[in-house]
Amino acid sequence: MRAEFPDFRLGTVLATSFTATLTERRGDAVERIPTPRRLVDWLAVSGLAVDSCTAAQLELARELREAMHAAATAAAVADPLPAPAVRIINDRSIQGRAAAVLTPEGDRRWRLGSASRVEDALSVIAADAVSIIAGERDGRLALCASPTCQAAFFDTSQSRTRKWCDMNTCGNRQKKARFQAGQRKNSGSVK
Repeated sequence: MRAEFPDFRLGTVLATSFTATLTERRGDAVERIPTPRRLVDWLAVSGLAVDSCTAAQLELARELREAMHAAATAAAVADPLPAPAVRIINDRSIQGRAAAVLTPEGDRRWRLGSASRVEDALSVIAADAVSIIAGERDGRLALCASPTCQAAFFDTSQSRTRKWCDMNTCGNRQKKARFQAGQRKNSGSVK
């Protein structure tokens, strides 16, 4: 990864990993796919390699990302899904060419055609979002408890009570802030 770009936040769920290419949405937002080349990089590490990406395709990707975030956020709080977001997700889902394949280990992977385009990769991401938002997978959509993040994530923990989109970032930041607040409170009461 190039040093001038922030690291990707990769999880085990394709759709929510994609929405995490924009983080700290309620604070100082961090764009993790600022250029078409960076989207190509993200798609490659996510198993959806494409040869190139245009500025217009990057905008399609960002539009899908924001639609997925809006729909996942609504689903997480049991609000009606926003119609424009549903339209964008559905449009991207049907516009691509990809096939589900079985690996020798028994896992499902997506295979794009030899002349794959960004739109093909976006269709896979949109289809993953559909399966999560429709409740077809074992888990629940939740929102990160960090007030500056509020990312939608897919909770597959046994108790379904996970609070943070990522324990290594948002969770640790919140625990550190609570600890420091406690330290300040305790140091102020000692005389």
